[in-house]
Amino acid sequence: MKIGFDAKRIYHNTTGLGNYGRDLIKILSEYYPSNSYLLYNPKPKKVDRLPNKLNIIEILPNKKIWKLFSSFWRQKPIINQLKYDNIDIFHGLTGELPNGIEKTSIKSVVTIHDLIFIRYPKLYSFFDRIIHTKKVQYAAENADKIIAISEQTKSDIIHFLKIDSSKIEVIYQGCHETFKVEKSIEFRKFVKQKYNLPVQFILNVGAINERKNILTLIKSIENIETKLIIVGVKTSYYKVLNNYINENNLQKKVFFLENVTMDELSAIYQMATIFVYPSIFEGFGIPIIEALFSKTPVITSTGSCFFEAGGPQSIYVDPKDFNTISKKISLVLENKELRNLMIDEGFQFVQKFNDDLIAIKYNRVYLEL
Repeated sequence: MKIGFDAKRIYHNTTGLGNYGRDLIKILSEYYPSNSYLLYNPKPKKVDRLPNKLNIIEILPNKKIWKLFSSFWRQKPIINQLKYDNIDIFHGLTGELPNGIEKTSIKSVVTIHDLIFIRYPKLYSFFDRIIHTKKVQYAAENADKIIAISEQTKSDIIHFLKIDSSKIEVIYQGCHETFKVEKSIEFRKFVKQKYNLPVQFILNVGAINERKNILTLIKSIENIETKLIIVGVKTSYYKVLNNYINENNLQKKVFFLENVTMDELSAIYQMATIFVYPSIFEGFGIPIIEALFSKTPVITSTGSCFFEAGGPQSIYVDPKDFNTISKKISLVLENKELRNLMIDEGFQFVQKFNDDLIAIKYNRVYLEL
């Protein structure tokens, strides 16, 4: 098969959606090497993290005008290029499909990660909300198959977009291979010194925005003898956090890290005492998977998709209740037997997100089309 992919995030996003696309292409090319994977990139890449394989082919706009209007190229003109390349299936990796693809012989798949912009509209600007909703509604209605990354997302697609459940396949995400590799003592020591990490610390990873609910996490560790390391890209929400930290003299308890490599991040996960992820809502929650593969106990939120990612051994709390979060953190810090149980059972649970199982499910969707 010749399978085309919308590769904008693969080549221009270093975090969530980019990681999802890169991980998928990597495992498909490894487990099903006879297929060709054509990655349609609107403009010269900024991120180059894919393996160098003959069956992974980057495709740029083939006309000068579409190189100048690359964003528009993704919306419709790309279809002529897909037909020229004899693509069998086109997979929109981030809730979008080019307009008119349903009028071609090319089968289409779209991955929908979440519908947070519909569920929590106040977190988005009016125009962003309208644009996202219009794109995902079109893609959901016209795709031959929809991939939802969790049962929670499938439920939201059915409820908000009015799509029949038979059209939707739930395939969970995995995570980068580096989180599954135990880092050497020497490398951990290097990372610890580079970022001046304490012996014991709570870890949080993800974009630093309001939905991630980090202010509640900071409040929850104020009166605990521990430190909090937050790894993520700062947004305007960081000012809110920084103001609170300064007003409450928490500068020696809360630390932010940026520009951390994947290998370094995996070492930080492995050195963390607890991973705490009190997000309000997620489509899936890859950092939870990364923590479990890293053999780090997880405390996360009730509701949404969190139980799907964290399994029965993780601890779940009301994300708005910082007192309860504080009590659970103290419990895990003080109870070594509980920590070890969470680590062992969490590591067993997370094996369901291994690459071979994910590749089989995606390939089956493609073959059925």
